[in-house]
Amino acid sequence: MEWFSQNGFEVRLEWGLSAVEYLASEADCAVIVDVMSFSTCVSLAVDNGARIYPYPWKDQSALEYGMRIGANTASFDRRFSGTGYSLSPASIRSIRAGESLVLPSPNGSAISFRARDSGISVFSGCFRNMTATAKACREFKRILVIPCGERWPDNSLRPSIEDYAAAGGIIAALDRYNISPEAHAAVAAYQYHKQHSLSLLHQCSSAMELRQRGFEEDITLCLDAEVSEMECLLHGDFYGSGQG
Repeated sequence: MEWFSQNGFEVRLEWGLSAVEYLASEADCAVIVDVMSFSTCVSLAVDNGARIYPYPWKDQSALEYGMRIGANTASFDRRFSGTGYSLSPASIRSIRAGESLVLPSPNGSAISFRARDSGISVFSGCFRNMTATAKACREFKRILVIPCGERWPDNSLRPSIEDYAAAGGIIAALDRYNISPEAHAAVAAYQYHKQHSLSLLHQCSSAMELRQRGFEEDITLCLDAEVSEMECLLHGDFYGSGQG
C-alpha cells in the first residue's frame, strides 16, 4: 500500500487523471465528476435515451470516429450556429432516444477511458444524478470518486469547487461510514453549498467563465440538483443507463 492510496477506506477521492493512474488499481468502480460540462451533458443525453461516445480530442479524428461508428459528432465550438450538438448542455436537451453522439472532451473523456482501461466499472456523475449514481455504486466495495477539475491557461490542473461539491454529494448519498479524509472534506463542501441551495456556485470561477462566454443557461442546467433518476454507466465505448 502506498501512502497516497487511501487504501483501508471504502470510499476514496482524488483529483483528475492522476487519480486513475495512482488509485484505480485498488478500486472496484470510479465515478467521473466533470460538472461544467461533460458529466451534465452525459446525464441529459442518457435521460433522453441516447448514447454518448466520449472522445478525448477535439480534431478531425473525432469526426472520422463518428463516421466510423455511425454517430453524429458534437461541434468543437460551443457557440456554433445551426442544428446539432456541442459541449453546451443546452444543446443536448433536444437529443432524441436512440441517437448516438460523439462528445469530444479532453478532460472527462480522457479520464473516463483511462479508468475503463484499468478494468473497473466507470460512472459519470454530476449534480443532476447524485443519488442515482450513489445507488448504482452501492454494490461495489471500493469506490473511487474523481472530480476532474478544469485547466489553467498553462494546462495545469485547476481544482474546481463545483466538481468537488458534486463529488461530495455523491459520497454523502452512498451513506458509507468508512470513507477517507479526502472524501469527508468533499462531503463537508457539499453540505455547506447545499445549505445555500448551491446558489454560491453560480459565482464560482467555472460559472463565471461560462457567463462571460454567454452560456448562462448552461450554468443553470449544470447546477440543477437531483432532477434525474438515471445513473450513467460506461459500456465499453459509450455512456448509457445501467441497463445499456
